[in-house]
Amino acid sequence: MLNLNFLKRISLGIVVALMVAMWFYAFFLSPRESINRVGDRSWSSRAQEVCMASRVELAGLADTRRIESSEDLLIRADLVEQATGILDQMVEELFRILPQDEKGLAISEMWRRDYETYIQDRRSYIALLRDGVNEPFAETQIEGIPLSEKLGTFARANDMDSCAPPSDLSV
Repeated sequence: MLNLNFLKRISLGIVVALMVAMWFYAFFLSPRESINRVGDRSWSSRAQEVCMASRVELAGLADTRRIESSEDLLIRADLVEQATGILDQMVEELFRILPQDEKGLAISEMWRRDYETYIQDRRSYIALLRDGVNEPFAETQIEGIPLSEKLGTFARANDMDSCAPPSDLSV
């Protein structure tokens, strides 16, 4: 008859071996590609160029003045509207040419829809500013994650950091 301690040791050894194998796979053998990665690298490279040009335009609109009057709110609304127009044109330009891989086409279309929602959130904010409401920008959240964060994650995964939403409305 087998010793109970011997069986415990064998079981523990098997569990430890399985855990070691799992971590070995996770660190050395598992695929490293992001689920957000577009296979058409030329699309990502072109997108980075388009977005970089938009970033230069956006930088020209930087305004750090303190909001102290309703006139300041209107000035802010005008600046946010100009910046939002630049973002809208950027997204339109990005999708004049589509990614040539099936996965890239599918996930970039989801990203585009999210960006369009983000742009609509900005337009709603502009309306609030024009109505004299001085509140922080409230963007759509998906499962508790701000849309700008989701958009930025996609941009970074595709080496197009300049395509992440600007931080001009962050608190």
